[in-house]
Amino acid sequence: MSGNFPSITDEGMDALRRRIGVRIENTLEPWCHEATRDNIRHYAHGIGDDNPLWCDPAYAERSRHGGIIALPSFLFATSRIVSGYVGGLPGVHAMWAGADWTWHKAVRRNDEIRTEAWLKDLVEHDTRFAGRAVQQIYHVNFFNQSGDLLAEADSWCFRTDRDIAREQGTKYAEVKSRSAHVYSDEELASIYKHYHDEEIRGATPRYWEDVKAGDALPPMVKGPMTVTGFIAYAQGWGGLYIRANKLNWKQIHAHPGLGIKNRFGIPDCPERVHWEPEFALMVGAPGAYDYGPERCSWLTHHLTNWMGDDGFLRKATCKIRRHNPEGDTLFFSAKVVRTYIEDGRHLVQIEQEARNQDNELSVLGEGVVELPSRAG
Repeated sequence: MSGNFPSITDEGMDALRRRIGVRIENTLEPWCHEATRDNIRHYAHGIGDDNPLWCDPAYAERSRHGGIIALPSFLFATSRIVSGYVGGLPGVHAMWAGADWTWHKAVRRNDEIRTEAWLKDLVEHDTRFAGRAVQQIYHVNFFNQSGDLLAEADSWCFRTDRDIAREQGTKYAEVKSRSAHVYSDEELASIYKHYHDEEIRGATPRYWEDVKAGDALPPMVKGPMTVTGFIAYAQGWGGLYIRANKLNWKQIHAHPGLGIKNRFGIPDCPERVHWEPEFALMVGAPGAYDYGPERCSWLTHHLTNWMGDDGFLRKATCKIRRHNPEGDTLFFSAKVVRTYIEDGRHLVQIEQEARNQDNELSVLGEGVVELPSRAG
């Protein structure tokens, strides 16, 4: 096996364990410091969410919020840590793979966001994708300009040996042997009908008393995926390592492991797995693929469409199960597991999943939504 990239070592793991619980200082500047009208809209449009509560000031002013609020997943744009910026194990690949979110207050237009973060835990795994892998879990708290805790999250990346994933990984052996699927006009028409029929609950309240266990949420679709779509997400989210010219040089100079030479011999960022199929194959993926936080945001989009303007997303969990290479289409389904009251809040627990066009499981999710009650 040719060794093109650094590997996970016991020495590297020992050094990384010494970081557990230590507050992280001087991280990369976030893409968004403030939840401005444009920042919120760019993020919403980056995931294909046109809910007017995030995007239309006149509409939002008539809601109970009295103005634009940010979609819950917007906070990905305010922290590089929750989005997958990892320390330690230089040159070892990182793949964002999931998060547990809790939201306490809505993010309002022009809120200033401050975060604090630390490495919470390391968990070693034996995987079909790359053999030895390390789940690197971070905790992030989000505050507004008044010091109010808006949200908190545990998010994790898997660190994998690129050479082993490419040459010995078995997870995508069948996928890599398939011919690219070319969509017929009939298939596209079926997918586009989902977009035509997508329901945004909006100003019509969904009351807690009207929901029962076993209720199915309307299905939602994302795709067919293209590199253009991945770049659209990066425009709203900011990416981790997308830098130009001098700023790219400064980044690679400070962190040499980020500078992986492209076919021209130019050091370029590892994030290009999302738009450069050749490099994605080098790290063991089946092709250029979507962003992990993007997929988490699609799950929360599914929930906010359903809950309406008067609902509040309290919790959400995302567990990624495979890559979505360009050409994939995801079909989201969800059902109500239970309804319950806790601390005076009327809550609904929902299970979600998304499968691709070949019925392969892509992501699992779970949400807890607070709904208004007819009792007031």
